[in-house]
Amino acid sequence: MTVYAKPEIDVSAVTAIDVHVHVHASVRGSAVNEAAMKEMAEYFRNDDVRPNNTRDIANYYRERGMAAVVFGVDSADKEGAVSNEEVAEIAAENSDVLIPFASIDPARGAEGVAMARRLITDYGVKGFKFHPNTQAFYPNDPDAYRLYEVIAEHGRIALFHSGHTGVGANTRGGGGIRLKYSNPMHVDDVAVDFPDMPIILAHPSFPWQDEALSVALHKPNVHIDLSGWSPKYFAPQLIQYANTLLRHKMLFGSDYPVITPERWLRDLDKIDIREEVRPLILKENAARLFGLTARD
Repeated sequence: MTVYAKPEIDVSAVTAIDVHVHVHASVRGSAVNEAAMKEMAEYFRNDDVRPNNTRDIANYYRERGMAAVVFGVDSADKEGAVSNEEVAEIAAENSDVLIPFASIDPARGAEGVAMARRLITDYGVKGFKFHPNTQAFYPNDPDAYRLYEVIAEHGRIALFHSGHTGVGANTRGGGGIRLKYSNPMHVDDVAVDFPDMPIILAHPSFPWQDEALSVALHKPNVHIDLSGWSPKYFAPQLIQYANTLLRHKMLFGSDYPVITPERWLRDLDKIDIREEVRPLILKENAARLFGLTARD
């Protein structure tokens, strides 16, 4: 039985669509990795990082008149991630503000492929979040292509973390996280081999910002979300292309809860984004990508 078939967001009723929001806690009160949350809070200089569940997030964004894409991050070798099913079920209850993505570690192999198909057909997830650093895989690894085939077959979106990550930052050995997996040029291969699958490169891709801009310029199906960094730290070339050639491919994302949408929007006012581009970034580009419209 399908629990979530289509987002019911009225584009005219929200001021922005945040395409990058993490779910760190279960509504069932399961334990969260408090040490990891503390490390992230220190890295992002945010003393109020809380492991919110999907219901908390729905209320938070509804109060602010915004919509949000929500997901956890799956790791096949670790326990404790919030289940994709829970995220999708609660998003279904709050479909006026939430769009559910799933996350499946490619290391799950055939099991993960079956999971992806079920999450699409039974739960109606809109896309899939991949984190090459924490999942320790190159996006162009042929083993991951079995997952992309399912995503592409059903017209869903693949979102890839790119560039530097706060996960493990400043800890011994970087917490075992290897940055090499997140060069956006690895996603360029995916865009070639799955040309009809919408792709989002998450975050300003430091230290590979130029690579990300090139991929998005060259491949029609590749977008960039601007989450994970305060806009006041955006590289000049990112601002330049956001204002010009990539203005229809840039997406607002906060990386909540480590960065709040309020902080992100406040800092957006400190950079030179053209007035006619702001509504594209904040809402219109995402609405088009997700097939959302205003209600009559």
